[in-house]
Amino acid sequence: MELVTVVMRLGIVFILSLLFGLERQRAHKPVGMGTFTFVAIGAATLAIVATTAFPDNSIGLLGAIVSGIGFLGAGALIRTSDKIFGFTTAASIWLFAIIGLVIGIGEYVIGALVYILVWCVVLIDKYLELRGIGSYQKKLMIKTNAIVNEKQIKKEILQHARRCRLIGVEIDKVNNKLTINYIIEGVKGEINKIPNLLYEHEWLESCKVE
Repeated sequence: MELVTVVMRLGIVFILSLLFGLERQRAHKPVGMGTFTFVAIGAATLAIVATTAFPDNSIGLLGAIVSGIGFLGAGALIRTSDKIFGFTTAASIWLFAIIGLVIGIGEYVIGALVYILVWCVVLIDKYLELRGIGSYQKKLMIKTNAIVNEKQIKKEILQHARRCRLIGVEIDKVNNKLTINYIIEGVKGEINKIPNLLYEHEWLESCKVE
């Protein structure tokens, strides 16, 4: 393979992965520019070597690249007490290895189409995040210093949330307190106003959105 072709393929992979990595970094995602760039360039390099050095038996090495990247993607998963985050990031790492691999073997059109689809998903994901839909629903935890009608609290929340679903109530009769948990859905900016709204009430002890 000519040096110009190798440089061109690695250059294309570098630019595409760099742009996506910068966007992920700007969005404060757990994996940023460096990881996506290194993964894509590494996959492209191995693809070039596999097709150049072993033109008749390159499938095994190419398949090993995709499988190996799966372990790296698993490291991007973040587990909390009741949720696992990072599936999109893990899938993105795996997909960019494939993009690097595809361009590395010279399939520019397929690589470009996959890259365009990736950005379509990113834009749709941003829309869902802004609207608070699906996995971008928030958990609202409220503690009161008095026994308050739950419907009154829900009415206050719905001033800034599009939907509000009660998922748990704990009553402390001895200390005259309530602990209420909701799943809320709505525009990010509006949801962030809820704690300030509830803060105006004397019965509020604490409020947390996560």
